[in-house]
Amino acid sequence: MHSYRNLIVWQRAIQLVVAIYELTEQFPREEIYGLIAQMRRSAVTIASNIAEGRHRGTKQDFLQFLRIAYSSGAELETQLEIAQRLPKTKRLDYARTTALLTEVMKMLHAMIKTLNPRATKS
Repeated sequence: MHSYRNLIVWQRAIQLVVAIYELTEQFPREEIYGLIAQMRRSAVTIASNIAEGRHRGTKQDFLQFLRIAYSSGAELETQLEIAQRLPKTKRLDYARTTALLTEVMKMLHAMIKTLNPRATKS
């Protein structure tokens, strides 16, 4: 099996992690154990699950880890939405982070559909 490092979705997920870290560095210090930790963990989990799934033994294992990565992306979407509504963080620029997350989610969705063509969920 080829390395996860060759997967464009993994490369974009790593860019997303960096973007999340850069964004959350601008958050108030009191969020270090709250929203900052949650957002960073969600972003890291996306990239980590892509990598782990790629090195599992079967296509079904890979598919399961892609689903976990996709779910972590949904968590991060929610956390970004919350951050954009909070008084102390709503004025930050979320464009780059949101665009990267959208791109990663679309890629994961396409990969999941390709690996599981019988899936009816979209």
